[in-house]
Amino acid sequence: MDENEIQLKRRDNEEEATRGRARILGFPYLDTREFEETIPLTKDLIDVAMMHQNFIIPLQRGGGEQNYQFMITSQTPRSLISQMQSDYNAEGEKIDFFLISNSAYKVFMLRYDPPKEVHYDDIKIGGEGDSETIASVSQTLATVSTEKVFDFLLDQADKLGASDIHIENMRNEIRIRMRVDGLLHPVANIDRDRYRIFMGELSSRANVSTASNKPQSGHMQKEIHVDGASHLLNIRVETIPTMYGQDAVLRLFNFDENLLNLDLLGLTEEERKEIDEVISHPRGLVLMVGPTGSGKSTTLYSMLNALNTSDRKIITLEDPIEYGITGISQIPINTNAGGSFAEGLRSVLRLDPDVVMVGEIRDADTAKTAIQASITGHLVLSSFHANSTSAAFSRMIDLIGANPIFSSSIRLIIAQRLVRTLSPSKKPRPATEAEARYIREVFEGASREKLSGVDLENITLYDPVTSPDDPFGYSGRTVIMEQLVVSDEIAKFIRGEVADINTKAIETAAKAGGMLTLEQKGVLAALRGETTLAEVSRVI
Repeated sequence: MDENEIQLKRRDNEEEATRGRARILGFPYLDTREFEETIPLTKDLIDVAMMHQNFIIPLQRGGGEQNYQFMITSQTPRSLISQMQSDYNAEGEKIDFFLISNSAYKVFMLRYDPPKEVHYDDIKIGGEGDSETIASVSQTLATVSTEKVFDFLLDQADKLGASDIHIENMRNEIRIRMRVDGLLHPVANIDRDRYRIFMGELSSRANVSTASNKPQSGHMQKEIHVDGASHLLNIRVETIPTMYGQDAVLRLFNFDENLLNLDLLGLTEEERKEIDEVISHPRGLVLMVGPTGSGKSTTLYSMLNALNTSDRKIITLEDPIEYGITGISQIPINTNAGGSFAEGLRSVLRLDPDVVMVGEIRDADTAKTAIQASITGHLVLSSFHANSTSAAFSRMIDLIGANPIFSSSIRLIIAQRLVRTLSPSKKPRPATEAEARYIREVFEGASREKLSGVDLENITLYDPVTSPDDPFGYSGRTVIMEQLVVSDEIAKFIRGEVADINTKAIETAAKAGGMLTLEQKGVLAALRGETTLAEVSRVI
């Protein structure tokens, strides 16, 4: 029996009990189920407060103006019924009472007095040291109803564009912080009663235990509705026991398949051309490198979307799956439970894919399997932990040794970061002498062709302009991307033809071939007015 059938059965039982009670009390019984949602409401006979207080509802006027009918329940005071009969009869008016069930009474009251939609103030993020905003948000969270507070926090985090929610146990309270545009901001301090509500919701929705003394991982989804539109929010949940309680981090993935598009990444024409050239080939290895939160997954998924055509078989191996994409076979690899990317990759190669994405290369076995796949007719995309493209080359050589096969498989390494973008209110200013000297040093020896249009003599930089509505002067983030296309000179390092194999030597060779480093790309973004030197320094 499903839930709907159970509810109908309960209502049947309640109506039958009310019928018996009506006989005992001496009132006619009325089953309202056929009309309780549709009958016109009778207004102005008694006020809503009286209906709530005395469990009485006007049904209708009878055939004439002097004929009235009311619905009552077993909780309606008998003294009120007697008083109304006396008052109406004294005026020469006829009054009838009908006994209805408590469920029927509740249905009518929802029509007479529908619940008012409560609108809570949006969460705001204050500037450095802004304790008033934190206190205000804390007060708002304290007033949100128990059943809505968890969803309210998720809705607000999505509205702010937050990538993470951190729920942290302090000695006397619980701190909530949100990561917006890459920076953590304190949002509110709440009491432990609210914390228990949050953790209770996490327990039921993400399948994590609030009593566990070990780190846990979970996953949940939430439909977000904004201005008539909706989107799916994927939420990865991580919990860990701490000194004062169980901390939780909720990583938010605002999934919209249409946003996973290379055209929306803000790439320069040259960066886009290099990526298109590499992924248009039927085989080879493409690596994305960078720290957690640098946008690697978004770029990889955007490449997959560009390759996602009806004539290609695309398979991904992920831990966990962050975005579900139509037309792609996505396989979860639970490495915590003994799963292996290398083993999974060997299995899927039997399925004859054209393109394979491996969530991350973590060991020599996975690296060698990915390289083998990339030289046998597959395009392999993967991520790898390194600070730069040159460091990734160096680390990969350390992992698998000098390898001639690797030199013929690796085609492109991309390192990227996300820097905050200046708001339109930004203010231009001439660079200081120290800044100008630093910028010229950064571009020393760089390809003149790559720096066409850059004036290194009269340098203009931009500063953020803050306001109450924009306390930081930044809005959103943009990609800074370093691309190392493997040339024959770079391949010599992999083949072991260069005696001194280190990150610096590889970077020098790459720069001689025209590559611009992350630092150089970041400074170019500052010169274009997209960001600031301080932001480039913080991130890169």
